[in-house]
Amino acid sequence: MNPVLRAAALLANPAAAWKRIEQETGDAAYLLVAYVALFALVPVVSGFIGDCVIGVIVPGRGTTRLPIFDGLLGAIFGYVATFVLVLLVALLIDVLAPWFGANRSFAAALKLAAYSLTPVWLAGIFLLLPGLRFLQFAGLYGAFVLAKGLPILMRSSAEKSPSYAAVIAVLAGVLMFLIAAVQHSLFGAAAP
Repeated sequence: MNPVLRAAALLANPAAAWKRIEQETGDAAYLLVAYVALFALVPVVSGFIGDCVIGVIVPGRGTTRLPIFDGLLGAIFGYVATFVLVLLVALLIDVLAPWFGANRSFAAALKLAAYSLTPVWLAGIFLLLPGLRFLQFAGLYGAFVLAKGLPILMRSSAEKSPSYAAVIAVLAGVLMFLIAAVQHSLFGAAAP
């Protein structure tokens, strides 16, 4: 599996990509090392460059930048937290499956969590320029990608998949917000 081609397939035609993913064996270590590790770098590196090198323009104060050491520690924290996020989202997908008439399978849930977060990670490129950070909302496409994968990998019904995806997307959003809040409180930000 070429990670870049897989990401492109998920973005262009999620339903077809999920059918191919369903046929693959679920090697969790390979998925985390070959896929998550690569795409998790996009927001981490972009955020580091945006906060520490480019900086943020603050009216009346000029351009402010996060100190390199704080930015580096924050980037490391964010990178590790991404793996925790993937595992927690996979756990949520698996645990909530019976509530939505789906089959429980942590291996399938891990695939769903890792691959459906792809749009979120790719939208992290907008962290390079602080004025474009609002474009990270493009990552919400991941909820659509997830909704297309739930009936295929978790065998949820077509009627319940949208609500299943919405619940998982909201919970994943809350987890991402909590991680960002902890990261901000520990390592600060470029802007006040």
